[in-house]
Amino acid sequence: MTILWAVRMDMGLWGMPGTMGMSFPSFIGMWALMMAAMMLSAMAPLALLYERAITDHRAPRLTAFAGGYLVAWAATGVVAFAVADVFGDLAADRPGLAQGVAVACFAGAGLYQLTPAKMLCLERCRSPLGHLMHYLGFRGPLRDLRAGAHHGLFCLGCCWALMVLMVAFGAMNVAAMVGLALVIAVEKHWRHGERFARVVGAVALVWAVAILVDPSVAPGLDPDAVMKMDMPMDGMGGEMGDMGGMG
Repeated sequence: MTILWAVRMDMGLWGMPGTMGMSFPSFIGMWALMMAAMMLSAMAPLALLYERAITDHRAPRLTAFAGGYLVAWAATGVVAFAVADVFGDLAADRPGLAQGVAVACFAGAGLYQLTPAKMLCLERCRSPLGHLMHYLGFRGPLRDLRAGAHHGLFCLGCCWALMVLMVAFGAMNVAAMVGLALVIAVEKHWRHGERFARVVGAVALVWAVAILVDPSVAPGLDPDAVMKMDMPMDGMGGEMGDMGGMG
């Protein structure tokens, strides 16, 4: 669905800088869809355990659980929209600063991948049974919604640094989305996932250096990409001006 949406809006698989002229509701809907696709693999083990543990009112309770998870990630779309809007303009108006932001995104993500906080969250996410036992203790009519939102926030703690890279790649870069989804899946499910996470951190740090040499490897903050996106509009404006002069 995400790929079809991107193609229909003529964004292509590589996306474009900024919000690409999308309205806030459209952006949030697209962002929530992308997050659901990217986090599906990470969510699946706990979701399957939770589904087996529920014996009454299964459909509404599972819907609430999934809804809580999606709300937690969709809320990050508000921040993503603001960031994409600001830095999309930044790439066009202040390319040097935009390049620095791109470097900071990759350097920050790379460093976080190497921290104990990342390893702690990743270890918890790799052990869904512990989460399930905790959530089964929730009480009240909103217990399933709370469980889904809590798990969504825990996944956010594990993966937020990787999501920051979408600023540098472009908020709606489908190719980057697929690549990061694979990284998240390997981190969560491979028996050497913690080691792999550290390798990803090292690669991100190397990528930060590469941006200093070639800003185009961070297309979401590449001023040339913004100029190419604006050229058709500028060209059309020039043609209209010429036609006006002829009249």
